[in-house]
Amino acid sequence: MPQFEEGTTLDRFIFETTKAHSHAQGQFATLLQQLALAARLVSARVNRAGLAGILGATGEVNVQGEFVQKLDIYANEAFKRALEHPGVCCAIVSEEDEEPFFVPERFRSGRYVVCIDPLDGSSNIDVNATIGTIFGVFRRKSPEETPATQDDILQQGKEMVAAGYIIYGSGTVFVISTGDGVHAFTLDPSVGEFFLSHPNIVLEDFKRVYSVNEGYAAQWDPKLRTYIESLKDGQQSWRARYIGSLVADFHRNLLKGGVFMYPGTQKTPQGKLRLLYEGFPIAFLAEAAGGKASDGTMDILDKTPTSFHERTPLFVGNSTNVDEILSALHNES
Repeated sequence: MPQFEEGTTLDRFIFETTKAHSHAQGQFATLLQQLALAARLVSARVNRAGLAGILGATGEVNVQGEFVQKLDIYANEAFKRALEHPGVCCAIVSEEDEEPFFVPERFRSGRYVVCIDPLDGSSNIDVNATIGTIFGVFRRKSPEETPATQDDILQQGKEMVAAGYIIYGSGTVFVISTGDGVHAFTLDPSVGEFFLSHPNIVLEDFKRVYSVNEGYAAQWDPKLRTYIESLKDGQQSWRARYIGSLVADFHRNLLKGGVFMYPGTQKTPQGKLRLLYEGFPIAFLAEAAGGKASDGTMDILDKTPTSFHERTPLFVGNSTNVDEILSALHNES
């Protein structure tokens, strides 16, 4: 794996990374460059959303039962349009679409499947809180230049070849892993380029920080509730940090350390987060940084989805933190 220093451009990172793989044929590099292009478009639109008249909801409800924001639609279309035509994708699974988007016949059906949450945390748009895009990439099973199939999409998490997210906050940051480390690139809007700002991000084993929406505590497994209460013992010096969007909370914990939890509840025992385009990419990044991700029973990346919008509980972060949660959940005493 090539070594990179701060200031390296994302384009150079992509070039050097793909050059190190003898089997690379250019499609993967193009895919990542198109994701970066769409990220710049969405970042620009987010930064001027109020002036552009695209704040607020559309009045529609998506397949997840969530109110659709105007920026949701823009982000969804921006990423699909960027990915459909270069001949590198065969299918795109989006949170906003009930069915996968298969690359039209007029374009080449390429090697990769992209699973994406185009605008995570979009309910925070109107209050100017942090939002982001989450994506994961699989290599298709069927032959290139043929129509993609369901089997190309519903793969085990360990089959993922890359994952990342783009966070739109005080700055726009593109976080990416191809399995060998995690790197973050910050957008310089004056030149329109991403530059390496956080090379080789590593999660230490343990950190006394937890992120969870305690408003649902009454519906949790009692063992988890007891564990969370134990963290509030003043002698342990634990800190709670919760922003309210997966991409923002995970980004903070990736850089600062901590564990993010979105457990199942009595009402939704299967959890709320989507496996393909939230659970898998976040777990991929956590493991690449030396951390761990579980649904409370098994590693997230060991799961194989049976539907495009399958949901999952998620416990992700520093490995020892996650192990402690699993121990608490499976304590028979």
